[in-house]
Amino acid sequence: MPEIRESWGIENETPEQFADMVYGVKFKFTSGSPGYIGDIYILQGDVLTGDAPFVLMRMNGTLTLAD
Repeated sequence: MPEIRESWGIENETPEQFADMVYGVKFKFTSGSPGYIGDIYILQGDVLTGDAPFVLMRMNGTLTLAD
């Protein structure tokens, strides 16, 4: 995703190289009220800068940044 590449300054890094500079977690999320059900991913850099982590959701088979 362009926003993630830009945030980490990624150009030609492999997924393995990117994994060395980020922490990630995947949740199988189910909302307590009618709403979203599906995969949610949270990506946080290996340096705490005060910036919020990226939150991504899989909707209709497409991975998108959460609002």
